[in-house]
Amino acid sequence: MIALPTPDPSVLARREAIVADLTRLVGAANVIAEPARLKPYETDGFTAYKRVPLAVCLPDSTEGVAAVLRYCTRNGIRVVPRAAGTSLSGGALPLEDAVVIGVARLNRILEVSVEDRLIRVEAGVTNIGVTRAVEGEGFFYAPDPSSQLACMIAGNIAMNSGGAHCLKYGVTANNLLGVTLVTPDGEIVELGGGHLDTPGYDWLGLICGSEGQLGIVTEATLRILRAAEGARAMLVGFRATDVAAAAVADIIGSGIIPVALEFMDKPCIRACEDFAHAGYPLEAEALLIIEVEGNEAEQDALLARLETICRRHDPLTVRIARTAEESAAIWKGRKGAFGAIGRISPDYLCMDGTIPPARLPEAMRRIEALSRQYGLMVANVFHAGDGNLHPLILFDANDNESFARAEALGADILRLCVELGGCLTGEHGVGIEKRDLMREQFSPADLAQQARVKRAFDPGWLLNPHKVFPPEFAQAA
Repeated sequence: MIALPTPDPSVLARREAIVADLTRLVGAANVIAEPARLKPYETDGFTAYKRVPLAVCLPDSTEGVAAVLRYCTRNGIRVVPRAAGTSLSGGALPLEDAVVIGVARLNRILEVSVEDRLIRVEAGVTNIGVTRAVEGEGFFYAPDPSSQLACMIAGNIAMNSGGAHCLKYGVTANNLLGVTLVTPDGEIVELGGGHLDTPGYDWLGLICGSEGQLGIVTEATLRILRAAEGARAMLVGFRATDVAAAAVADIIGSGIIPVALEFMDKPCIRACEDFAHAGYPLEAEALLIIEVEGNEAEQDALLARLETICRRHDPLTVRIARTAEESAAIWKGRKGAFGAIGRISPDYLCMDGTIPPARLPEAMRRIEALSRQYGLMVANVFHAGDGNLHPLILFDANDNESFARAEALGADILRLCVELGGCLTGEHGVGIEKRDLMREQFSPADLAQQARVKRAFDPGWLLNPHKVFPPEFAQAA
């Protein structure tokens, strides 16, 4: 079990006064303090851990966020930033003595410029909402996490989110041009803007992926791209997971960069087929979904080359879509994978580690061995092209022994990722889930230097304080 800080009794004793002060700052309509209304904020997508916060503030302006942060810093009150709460690493888990500051009401589209290929939005706009704002002009926003219908730009920036199409177009950091950031002492700072590069230090690179440790993003300027003429997918089923992984390594080694290259193993194939009826080959131990784009001739040429590469690995089945409808059918199961797994297991942990694509065959063999060792099923579905693994560990949260084994198995999988030359996270962030495993990735000197950066922004260690860093670094604040 992951240890969380003990609530500060002096803060808990001042709860009524704190709620009254917050109400004066941002209005009663933007403050939640009743126990029943606080309940939805007790956890995020990492539901194994729950804590009801002291209060929730939902400011409707950057100035409102600044006022609340300034007040909390002056009064020594912990703050947990929150977007949609879809974090799978406990990134938005609150504390009993913390004020949650949510950005859900900062949801306006502020500017669209197709000439400059950018859009400026408030940070509570959903990921899919960005594309919907520009698709009429023939543009789109490239990062596309599986939770894109719900997740917000603030959370995408905090975790540097990716998605199925990040292989070709990059993750959030590659599509972020500027932010409005509120620091812990309530200062409003503009970083970057409507241009491709910024003079001076790369502060934007520091903020993107910082998991709410350094400030709260309230606005973002994002790169938008012209949509391709068309796209088509192919599905390839294989006799073994390591064979499918070897095919991935060959595709990447060939120099072809598909728009998407997704991997599913047999447990996931079966669950998705039962759920979506997408026509997946149930006899396959693993399958790849590969998507290419361009005009019709470009699609045909790329798909032909990809088919040649895959056939070197003796696939069980190869299905190439000829129409947009056939492509949608291939993607149907993958898009619903997490929901499909939820139908066959009471609970699951969705891991997030990254390895070099060339090490995929070894990773698949060793994850299978770990699954047998711990006696828990692991369903694999992930972004294979960039080696971003998402093993789903199936367990029963009502069984403490099952939960303990699931956490231990997850930790061993992440240690394996580091051993193979990868890292602890690709897009879910560290949060609380991987906080104590940071010692596996970084030396004490590495972590101490990162903690110095945190303290430069947040000397009191009040902003999302129990995340990312092992406890000894927070205690040294």
